[in-house]
Amino acid sequence: MKKESKASRRKFIQVSAGMAASLAVWPDSMAFSLNSDVLSNEIEKMAINKSLIGNYGEWAASLVKNIPSLSFRQTNRRDVKAWQKEALAKTNELIFKPDLGKTPVVTVEKKYSYDGLDIEELSWQLPYGRPTKAYLLKPQGVQKPLPAILGLHDHGGNKYFGKRKIVRVADDMHPMLVEHQQTYYGGKAWANELAKKGYVVLVHDVFAFESRRVLYEEVTGFAWGPLKTDTKSDENPEKVENITAYNTWAGEHEHVMSKSLFCGGTTWPGVVLAEDQVALDILSNRPEVDKNRIGCAGLSGGGLRTAYLGGLDARIKCAVCVGFMSTWDDFTLYKSYTHTWMLYVPLLPNYLDFPEVLGIRVPLPVMVQNNNDDDLFTLSEMKKSDDILREIYQKAGAVEKYLAKFYDGEHKFDLPMQKDAFDWFDKWLA
Repeated sequence: MKKESKASRRKFIQVSAGMAASLAVWPDSMAFSLNSDVLSNEIEKMAINKSLIGNYGEWAASLVKNIPSLSFRQTNRRDVKAWQKEALAKTNELIFKPDLGKTPVVTVEKKYSYDGLDIEELSWQLPYGRPTKAYLLKPQGVQKPLPAILGLHDHGGNKYFGKRKIVRVADDMHPMLVEHQQTYYGGKAWANELAKKGYVVLVHDVFAFESRRVLYEEVTGFAWGPLKTDTKSDENPEKVENITAYNTWAGEHEHVMSKSLFCGGTTWPGVVLAEDQVALDILSNRPEVDKNRIGCAGLSGGGLRTAYLGGLDARIKCAVCVGFMSTWDDFTLYKSYTHTWMLYVPLLPNYLDFPEVLGIRVPLPVMVQNNNDDDLFTLSEMKKSDDILREIYQKAGAVEKYLAKFYDGEHKFDLPMQKDAFDWFDKWLA
């Protein structure tokens, strides 16, 4: 009830604010001549049409064709494989992921059993940055090759934590992680729950999160503003107040990081994709994993990672994208401020709408889970993305391989959503 009440209050505030702004510029006679239903509809329409970039919004959105040039929805495109080859080549060209070389050597840091699972703490060294840390979870005493899932942690404005957001490896857990799992995951570590169902699950820290995060001591040149570091320290990092301060700083640092990556000839999504593919290499090479039955899933930033990894790597045989599916129009006009630089690939909207990146995987199965009251997206654009993906799968003759669900509530991957996601994996991977 609390979440529903919060959502209702938020809608009321949004509509009320739009009404107040509109009545301020409408002639009195017009305002009083409209009945309440008409007034409400017009106010909501005007509010929706407002853009984050003001009067430039309509122009910016018009730069991209309604059906981009490489879209499979173009009437002249019939051959799925030919389209996939072209769309994949262009997306890889624009995302420009760095070459990370051979699969790195994996070190097993620790082995133990917890929560009915055998758990391994792993690490590997990429050509840059500090070692990547990861957890591998599997049913205790597993013998035969099992289906596997690459668990993709969320963003959540929290770079101090990465893999730990979706696992539980001990009774003693940081209070911020307890709260995070309660808020977004129904109080469960979903990677554990999926492993208990008979899957091998690998969860790793991706670029700029947890073991891969940027430390204050590693940067220089910030002498003023929100990125100033002379009063900050990497000591006692697990203190709540220090984590909160770090996450605020890291949020501001995203702008710097993204600009630097662009100047280095790559993109943030490209770096993340490359690192996720290394993790996929490592998971595929495990003796207890059936490499022909591997999936991936994640909420929010993890859903974003699912869209790119699931769309661009055919080794992902089943994908579940949670809480991150909308259109470039949504990001252009209404919601760019709610999202990380991990999303943006320059010029890609000229060729594919965002859902079509995930759609490149057709006819491989995919589920998309959305929340009706998700503040990170516009509901009408989430539904439009559903229409786009459904059209791609229908045109490819694989409609049964696509499923989208809309749930009541705010941004989350709660227990009912997890059940549906796990059932989808069971259907296509078990």
